[in-house]
Amino acid sequence: MQMGLKQLDSESRQLYSLLAKIAVPIALQSLIGSSLNLVDNLMVGSLGEKELAAVGVGVQIYFIFWMIVYGFSSGCSTFMAQFWGARDIRGIRKTIGFTLMVSMSVGLLFFAGGMFFPDKIIRIFTDIPDIVRLGSIYVKAGALCFIFIALNTAFELAFRATQQTHIPMIASIIAFATNTFLNYILIFGNFGAPRLGVAGAAIATVFSRFIQTCILMFIVFGRKNIIAGSLSSYFGWTKIFVLRVVKNSIPTTINETMWGIGTAMYVAAFARIGVTEYASVQAGNTIQNLLQMAAFSIGDAILIMVGQKLGEGEKERAYSMAGRLLRIGTVIGGIFGLLLIAIARPVISMFNFTAAGEKYTFYILIVYGLTMWLVVFNGMVVTGVLRCGGDTRFSMFTETGTVWCIAVPLAFITALLLHWPVYFCILAIKSEELVKACILFWRYKSKKWVRDMVSGIRTDA
Repeated sequence: MQMGLKQLDSESRQLYSLLAKIAVPIALQSLIGSSLNLVDNLMVGSLGEKELAAVGVGVQIYFIFWMIVYGFSSGCSTFMAQFWGARDIRGIRKTIGFTLMVSMSVGLLFFAGGMFFPDKIIRIFTDIPDIVRLGSIYVKAGALCFIFIALNTAFELAFRATQQTHIPMIASIIAFATNTFLNYILIFGNFGAPRLGVAGAAIATVFSRFIQTCILMFIVFGRKNIIAGSLSSYFGWTKIFVLRVVKNSIPTTINETMWGIGTAMYVAAFARIGVTEYASVQAGNTIQNLLQMAAFSIGDAILIMVGQKLGEGEKERAYSMAGRLLRIGTVIGGIFGLLLIAIARPVISMFNFTAAGEKYTFYILIVYGLTMWLVVFNGMVVTGVLRCGGDTRFSMFTETGTVWCIAVPLAFITALLLHWPVYFCILAIKSEELVKACILFWRYKSKKWVRDMVSGIRTDA
């Protein structure tokens, strides 16, 4: 019995050590990125509520694009993680190449839309003339970001799947810091630069994404990283490989895209209430992301760690590990939620808000804080547990169904028909998370997601 306890303690230490190695850099990357994004919003917000609301609306097209690219790439990362468990580096490289081909194609499409039809894009979300004008300027000035994001995402996920999470963290920190510094120069016209306002914010983001791309490419090819190879090593996909990856990735793409569009529909509802209300929502989302995105790092760790075990063929251990990580992540989500409420007033005071704007934002953050544990749990199950085993169709139907059948209708009904205060509207749409959690917990317990996805397509077989 004593030997069993020692073995259990040893396994726990190994689990926590590996979790820290993988999740902490991802969490730090998210925390620093969210912190600097908060600083950016403070800079834009100092120009006025219209400018902050315009950037918040303009960001939605980038958010939808990110959801599409991340959705497909995340479906591909299932294979990267399991190939890593099987120690099949050639399989990882081919997955990177396939991911790049698809994400770059989508990036070029969004780039064309952002450059030539920015006003039509903004009008999807709001009909307020000043916000349409400023939002169009922001989208067009930042259109090149679509290309850089598409390129960076595939390599970031490959680094994570191979447990090199510190590399994208370092690249992101440098890029985020550059973005903040350039924002200070270009938004306000400091150091002799022209005062560009919201256009300056977009241009700063383009430069920072370019720097991030250069860093990642140097580490991969200049430093001969393990995922580096000849050009041909990223291609040469077999029919069975393509079919299996596409079958897994299409549901994740639909899942993330429909979830992203659904979230953008909240914006379409809230932005029609008024400028102050939507500026409060934008500020609340930015402050919330300080902690929520860091907590989501556990979901990324689940995909990597449990996916590796599935690739090694250890299905029971994978199921047990997923359960322990879900419990850890849910507790962290609850703690972070309480911390969000604690820091709410001091952070809100940094925005150039009216008294009404401060009140709305504070109540919004209370809602976010009290429900964060639930949001984090759902995120971990969808992007970590189900995705690592290729159970992507179920998560697609669950998440898309609850968002579009519950949250989106409630957003429009409460905001535009019932005319509830914006914080009550947000509380109403959070009921979707409770329904989703019940469905996802049942799926986790069923073990139907515990599958080896790379059997039969390993390149070392």
